This record gives sequence, C-alpha cells and structure tokens, in this order.
Amino acid sequence: MSPAERPCVLDGPMGTMLAERGVETPAPLWSAHALEVAPDVVASIHRAYADAGATVHTTATFRTQRRHAGARWRSLVHEAVRLARDAVPATHRVAGSVAPLEDCYEPSRSPGAAAFAEHAELADALAEEGVDLLLCEAFPRVDEALAALAAARRTGLPVWLSFTAGPSAELLTPSAIAQGARRARDLGADVVLVNCTAAALCEPYAQALAAASVPWGIYANVGRPSDGFRDAPDEEGPSRHARLAARWIERGTRVVGGCCGMTPRHVAAVAAVLARS
Repeated sequence: MSPAERPCVLDGPMGTMLAERGVETPAPLWSAHALEVAPDVVASIHRAYADAGATVHTTATFRTQRRHAGARWRSLVHEAVRLARDAVPATHRVAGSVAPLEDCYEPSRSPGAAAFAEHAELADALAEEGVDLLLCEAFPRVDEALAALAAARRTGLPVWLSFTAGPSAELLTPSAIAQGARRARDLGADVVLVNCTAAALCEPYAQALAAASVPWGIYANVGRPSDGFRDAPDEEGPSRHARLAARWIERGTRVVGGCCGMTPRHVAAVAAVLARS
C-alpha cells in the first residue's frame, strides 16, 4: 500500500484516558471539565496519541456548546484547540469535535434538524481557532447529523461526519447508516464514519459503508458503558482491535482510530498494522 493509499490514524478517547489518570469528568462538561482543572493532563494525552502513531487529533470540545458550558463556552473552545495544537507535531491535523446537543445514546432527546444554529455556533468558533477539519461525531440520529454537517460545511473546512449505532449496535442499522452516509456524501461530507459502537459489532457497518461508495472510516469502542468500557488488562485487547481494524483496512477504510475504552496502546497496534501494509 502506497503512502497516498494508506488510511490515516485518528486518535482515541480523551475521557477514558482522563479517568485512567485520575481526572474526573463530571456532567455536563464531561472531558471538557479537564480543560479547566487539568490542562496539562489533556496536553499529555494528546502527546501520548501522537507518540502512538495517530496523525489526526480531536479537540476536547465534545461538550463545549453554549447549552452545556454557559458563558465560558468560547474560552473552553479556545483552550481545547490550543492544547491540541501545541501538543502534537506541526504536520499533524487537529480535528474540531462537534457532538450531538444531547446524549449520544438517547436519540429521543435530540432536537433533530433544529440543532443547526447551535452546531453552527460551535463550528464557527472551532474554525476561528484554526482547526484543520471538523469532526461531527457520535450522532445517533441522521437528521441532527445532517444538520451538524450543513453547519460545519459553512466554514469551508473539510468535514468528517460520524454516526453511532450505540455500544450494542441497537440505535442505527447498517442500512440506515449507509443511507445516511450517501446523503452526507451528497451534502459534502469528506468522510463518513461509524464510532462509539463495539469493535466486535462493526463489521456489518464496515460492509455497508464500503458498499455505499463513500469515503469511510471507523473508530470503535471496546464495549458497553455498563461494563465501564473496560478492555482486557494486557495486550489482548489492543491485539484484538488491530485484527479487526485490519479487516476494515482491507475493505478500504480511509480513517481508523479508537473511541471509549480505547487507549494509546490500541492506536499503536493499529498504526503497526498500517506500517506493515
């Protein structure tokens, strides 16, 4: 596989690593809380993913919308982008995270297409801070996902759009995600992905995306939140994830990374697979 054909490696979760390092992630800000109380830890996590082989790094802005962060939302966006940019090599890309306005596992709470204005506010702020692309991620409803995509596209930046089927793959079927992916492609998404679904359940989604004729990617999680998103304590988990990722790479994925429960060890295992391909 030539360098031009090789998929890029997205980083892994911020919240998992904050918890591993003893930093609390309380609602409503979740991992963005660390921007205020532990910025050095946030920076060190970005560096750890870069050292593991990731070349695209996600800002800790999953919950920095005005509705969650209040008056300080804009300063949190600035800090999140600054920390990511300063922590990783200049040749790496920083992806501004734009998340569902409500819980990504409770689609009934989504405002749907009415979310456009709030997504536009965050997307514009991330663009002003100088991110390289916008990652609209973890959407369990197609209508809100497409609203976020339309809002992000206004900035002129590349936009990746990611749907989630939920950890147990119960929220969106492969067919629904494929249909959403084709609509996203037609609206200008540069890559369409699946994230925060258990890696062991992602193969049908990989097949559906590959058949949808869209540039696609996967960054899976390790399982269910009821299990604390725990993986094997040794290298079994990263090795298993690398084997699954190898299948997606064979199918033509353009992006591969990790979500809840993954660590730099998982990212390094995937990067090693790519290095051998």
